Amino acid sequence: MREHFEEFTNIMLEMLPETRDKYEKSVKDNGTVLETVIIEDVFMPSILILLNEGYDHLLLQRIFSYFEEIYSGDDKYLQGIITVAALESLGNETKILETARKFMGPKTEEQQILADIALGRLRQRMPENT
Repeated sequence: MREHFEEFTNIMLEMLPETRDKYEKSVKDNGTVLETVIIEDVFMPSILILLNEGYDHLLLQRIFSYFEEIYSGDDKYLQGIITVAALESLGNETKILETARKFMGPKTEEQQILADIALGRLRQRMPENT
């Protein structure tokens, strides 16, 4: 489990190099890697800025393709962390979510909808084709 998160972190740091200092500070301040904190406080602010500004479509595509790859795999632990720490935050702002959905694959979108349902943001059932 932990090794998959380490791989995830390395890939995200490669895609979002501006987050490295924040990542290192988080590890130093907490004395360890706190997975949800890393995603919520280190990676998601940069992803949300990209989604809000919408100018780097290639990078957003890479990020969401990577999320789709994770959701297509069998690491339920990593999938759960990403759902809680990343996908839930996408539903906080309608504009951000609308932009994010343009880049999501079907499995990522399904998990984001389930996250919104779990949070009580969506009360209806998931569409049959999702």
